[in-house]
Formats: sequence, structure tokens, C-alpha cells
Amino acid sequence: MNIAAVRDQISQAHQHERQTGQLKQRLEQQLPHLHPLIQLPEQDAQGTLGRFVMAYIEQVPELLEAAHAVSREAGIETQIKPVLQIAEAYFLQPPSELSGHVGLDCLLDEAYLAHRLVEEVNDLYIRHFSQPLIPVDTTVANLIAHQLIGEQFANQLDAVVHHSVDEMLDDESFAAESVEQYRETLSSPTTGAAWQRWPCLSRQWGVELGQSA
Repeated sequence: MNIAAVRDQISQAHQHERQTGQLKQRLEQQLPHLHPLIQLPEQDAQGTLGRFVMAYIEQVPELLEAAHAVSREAGIETQIKPVLQIAEAYFLQPPSELSGHVGLDCLLDEAYLAHRLVEEVNDLYIRHFSQPLIPVDTTVANLIAHQLIGEQFANQLDAVVHHSVDEMLDDESFAAESVEQYRETLSSPTTGAAWQRWPCLSRQWGVELGQSA
């Protein structure tokens, strides 16, 4: 794992944003056209949206670091590390779909890939183990990021995630003799207690989805 390199990339993107204001300009253009279900405070709507994007990006190395530490402590590093390495690779060796992208704009796309990967893997683990691999729920945040990225391109990124999951996990992955023992480890108090030490994973961003009429 090279989480320091991910953090360095985020730091460089912040520097790029200070020089160019590229993300701010993008959000200014998008704000009037957001889906009506995306709820923002009346005051400082753009600022709230900008803070959401930055928190969404900055959560990725925190998530990778927390998951790696918890997996070692709980004895499930072998199962978790491949997931984390793919999420990390989205930042350090982004797919061709992100070629030429720079700044926080680019990292929003890469963060979306990482968060969606965890979401998809969690769905698989819930199906097989009745609980997630990594107990963090960013479903609403991912839906908001999907809208900010744009339907067409976000769907392309979703396809990249689905390909990654298909390459990494299939039903046979959950049919090994050690699965029952692994299930017990995944649900152990040790694993749960370890995740309790990472409250940043449930931070509130101030952007919500409303109810459809």
C-alpha cells in the first residue's frame, strides 16, 4: 500500500485548485442544474457543495488506511488488501477513461471509482456473509457524486468498477473451505471494535438527498 502517494496527489490537486479555481468554476456552472432531490442549505450552497467534494476525495486515503489497519488486526488482510490495492490504483494509475484529467476535478472521478468499488464489494459480501466487508455506507454520497460527474461519464466509470469486481471476485471466491471461519472473523467483536476507532468514516457532509414527490 502506498497511501502516502495518494495523499500527496490530493495535496497537489489542492495546489492546482488554488492556482486555477477549476473545481469552483465547475460547481458554479453545475449548481443551477443539480437534480432537485439534492438538498443544499440556502446559505452558502456552493461552499457546502465544494466542501462535500473535498471531503469525498479526502475520505479515500482515510478509508484505505483504516481498512488496511483493521484487516491486519482482524486477520482478514488477505481478503481486503486486493480491494484496497485496486482503489489505490485508481488514484496512482488511473484508467484510460481519466487520461488527461488534472486537479480536484480529476480526483472527484477517481474518488468516485474508489468509493463505488467499496460499495460494490460490500454488496457482494452482504449477499454472501449478511454483512459488509468494510462497514461504511457512502451510497448517498456516491449518488450525489454521480450527478456531479454527469450521467454519461459516471456510467462509464461504473462499468470500470464492475469490470474490476468481476476480475477480482466471483461466487467461487466465497466457496472455499475457510469461508465459515472467515465469516466468524468478519463478525467478531475485535473487528467491530477496530472500526469504532475511525469515526471520520461516518462524517456528515451537509448534502442530502430528498424524497421524490
